[in-house]
Amino acid sequence: MNSNQSIDENNMRKSIYDFADQMDEAVSIGKKIELVNDYSFISNVVICGMGGSAIGGDLAKSLINDSLRVPIIVSRDYSVPNWVNDKSLVICSSYSGNTEETLSAFHHAKSKGAHIIGISTGGELSRLLAESIYDRVSIPSGLQPRAAVAFSFIPLLYLLNVLNIIDKRVLREINSSIEKIKSYRNIYCDKTEDNPTCKLAKQIYETIPIFYGESGSTSSIALRWKGQFCENSKMLAYHNDIPEMNHNEIVGWQENPELLKHFSILWISDDSINPRNTIRYNSSKELIKKMVSHQETIKLDGETFTERFLHLLHFGDWLSYWCALMHHTDPTPVEKIDKLKDVLSKTS
Repeated sequence: MNSNQSIDENNMRKSIYDFADQMDEAVSIGKKIELVNDYSFISNVVICGMGGSAIGGDLAKSLINDSLRVPIIVSRDYSVPNWVNDKSLVICSSYSGNTEETLSAFHHAKSKGAHIIGISTGGELSRLLAESIYDRVSIPSGLQPRAAVAFSFIPLLYLLNVLNIIDKRVLREINSSIEKIKSYRNIYCDKTEDNPTCKLAKQIYETIPIFYGESGSTSSIALRWKGQFCENSKMLAYHNDIPEMNHNEIVGWQENPELLKHFSILWISDDSINPRNTIRYNSSKELIKKMVSHQETIKLDGETFTERFLHLLHFGDWLSYWCALMHHTDPTPVEKIDKLKDVLSKTS
């Protein structure tokens, strides 16, 4: 057993490495989606989920903002919005099928007469869906929810296409990106000087990282990276969006200068960024440069926004992985979440 394996006892490395293969499998699942019920009168969509399941909704929205035919929101709550009605589609996404907030939202949506579709591996959600003859997209089990991200957003995109809510463009771009992701993973998976994720991890693993993305494009990547650092690296991390950050948070980079020296900032950018936001990124970076331990703009290669977006997603997973190993911590266990779930199960 090498030193990495002795730390990564549950083999998170394989789960991250397999992302492109999971994309392949997720595409196959998406292509086979067949719906029993009628959704022709849907006027809005609510995606209900938590953690690794909810992020699928955020990622999907970023990829389809320019092709949506009805409004979509992602809800992380025990209930659905008050405006949900019989023309609403509520997509309940729970990897385990037992997420209590999502199960509660299911019952609330049902009480409001909403149409419901589930995405899950099984559990109580699948039982409830079958009981009410609701449609369900079944995804593979056996992974940590955060390591099953391909299954939380790719079948969702195919589902939205079947429902005629989006066109096929993003689906074609996902398919054409898979081989590129396979080539990137072979750069990011080993601890070498040529691996930019490992090199960057060395610069930030002893800091509190903050990820800034552009609203509507890379903002969901910033959110995903924050979650991955908290769960994989066991590090506190934070995120916000440009331009919103320029209207409040940037002023906070002033007092407690000794504390601010322990922060690092990664600005997540892309070729598609609004030119005004490019100015905001560069100016904000200049204003803050003397306050923080390290800051860097992350802008990756890819022929389409979809490919670059998936590249950023994969890059962040590896970055969190290498930070975990530099802390000599197993990326997989989430003990505090498990303890919270245990407390909640005894009070239900």
